[in-house]
Amino acid sequence: MSFDTRAQNRAMTHFDEHDSFWLFGYGSLIWKADFAFIERRPALIHGWARRFWQGSHDHRGTPVRPGRVATLVRQPGALCHGMAYRIEPAVLAQLDLREKNGYLREKVAVHFDDGGAEDGLIYLATEHNAAFLGEAPLAEMAAQIASAHGPSGSNREYLLNLAQALASQGVHDDHVSMLAALLPPEEGEC
Repeated sequence: MSFDTRAQNRAMTHFDEHDSFWLFGYGSLIWKADFAFIERRPALIHGWARRFWQGSHDHRGTPVRPGRVATLVRQPGALCHGMAYRIEPAVLAQLDLREKNGYLREKVAVHFDDGGAEDGLIYLATEHNAAFLGEAPLAEMAAQIASAHGPSGSNREYLLNLAQALASQGVHDDHVSMLAALLPPEEGEC
């Protein structure tokens, strides 16, 4: 079973002719910007909801014990807050590697606090990729997140860093908050 989407993403040339464009981050891209960017601004996208339905076999879990990380699902009327980064096309090779576990580039409208909007890019993991885990009861997802660990660290850390990053932006996301509240205490915690 192959999860690697790099070749598919290289074939998507939405922004290849641009000097720079906006990348919208809604998961770890909010708090872990380990790539070159020109500027960074809080932003949102319409019609999408953040969900922990994507498996992480390469960063926050393993093939045997995958973690759960954020993806987006279409939801009319929903707003998904995150962070937008103006990047150059050359940065996509690094991002394609980072997001290779089932994520594909997709063009979206990125909206800013000043009312402006521009075409941008997201990495989206749909139910059509081999790493997709889908919906499950929140308590089961929280238990899976609490026990998963991969080369990039614990899945718990991923969820809590995302919750903290959203809170620092003044954003409340029910799905993220409920999962964080359901995490069982770590060993040694009271």
